[in-house]
Amino acid sequence: MKEFEEKTIRTEHIYDGKIVKLQVDDVRLPDGKTSKRELIRHAGAVGVIPITKDNKIVLVRQYRKPLEKSLVEIPAGKLEDGEDPRVTALRELEEETGYRADSLQFVTSFYTSPGFADEVMYLYLTKNIESVDDAAAADEDEFVERVELTLEEAKQYVNERKIHDAKTNYAILYLESLERM
Repeated sequence: MKEFEEKTIRTEHIYDGKIVKLQVDDVRLPDGKTSKRELIRHAGAVGVIPITKDNKIVLVRQYRKPLEKSLVEIPAGKLEDGEDPRVTALRELEEETGYRADSLQFVTSFYTSPGFADEVMYLYLTKNIESVDDAAAADEDEFVERVELTLEEAKQYVNERKIHDAKTNYAILYLESLERM
């Protein structure tokens, strides 16, 4: 696929934030012309599909400022520098839901928005969760509510656009595919 490769001529770093870094690259296109690419650099993230003993999906409801509304999502969070995604997944599960897991099954990884960002999300499934009283506290600027739904209820949430993000929709489709096997 080298014939479609864009060569970077120049990079201008715009912003270095807590979650993302922004840059604008000047690139040479395969036909020799030039263009600009606005890029978001991100450390990566994890998502966890936690299933309770009574077969409910543990989700969280939280407000998403870019959308100006709350969504119901699988627990997820950003990787810390150099952190193993499994460690991040276990931490985020506990912080956001009050559940701990003794094992995780890797499902897949995927690019969240490859047209402008390099973020990779690692997705895990766990069916071995236990509610704990001494759960790690959520981030100080994060307010979440735990929501537990059956797969059928989650699919209804998708239809109602209460679940409306890619990682959670993927999780629901994945669980539905497991049911069919």
